[in-house]
Amino acid sequence: MSARSVNLPFTREPALKGLGHAAFGSRHWCERRVSLTFYGDVRSEAVSAEDSLIAAADPIHREALDDAALMREVARGSVEAFTLLVDRHSPALYRVAMRMLSDAAEAEDVLQDCFARLWQNAPRWTPSGAGLVGWLHRVTMNLCFDRKRRFRVVTVETMPDPADETPLADRRIEADQASQAVADALGDLPERYRAALVLCYYEGFSNALAAEVLDLNIKAMESLLFRARRQMRTLLEARDVSCADLEAQA
Repeated sequence: MSARSVNLPFTREPALKGLGHAAFGSRHWCERRVSLTFYGDVRSEAVSAEDSLIAAADPIHREALDDAALMREVARGSVEAFTLLVDRHSPALYRVAMRMLSDAAEAEDVLQDCFARLWQNAPRWTPSGAGLVGWLHRVTMNLCFDRKRRFRVVTVETMPDPADETPLADRRIEADQASQAVADALGDLPERYRAALVLCYYEGFSNALAAEVLDLNIKAMESLLFRARRQMRTLLEARDVSCADLEAQA
């Protein structure tokens, strides 16, 4: 059986325990590469360097190529186009997987599975609805749902940081505690509620786009979001976290 191994750029946030824009604080990005191996899926007519849309474009115009154009190149076997799509979409997809699973290793596995499916489905992919963004988020979310059902994700408590004696230490401690309470509350939500909040609040999706990702009509999406907000508020109140606490983190 033939195989192709592709080294891909992969970006991840190593510490996303806070979950949320304010909870992240300053983001420290970690760059590394992972290798994906595709078995039995080497394109029979891989695009040559001379015939590649990517090779003909300068770096600025490469970044300007839309997802549909890049997917056409991927369908022809362009690893370079595939890598551009990974660069473009992996940070957002990793954030979604982390917020759904609260586990870095599981989130990485989801991302690799997602992009493996992109490569394998590229010859059959056609633009529709929310385009590749919607397709990738739907695949990522479904992979997260599958993992939550099949595996019980166990998080390991980290060692506490040394005490900070600076004048702002108390304020930072309070902000960290509020961030952790938000993360815990989000993790306690049913998976569909969590998905709705992750897409609409953390990723800024419109209700229509989130509905497409979750395969719902718009009214069902709005109802799901309303119930998710209500339960999230209840969980936060049980943890003595107020809106003022959350605003203080921003």
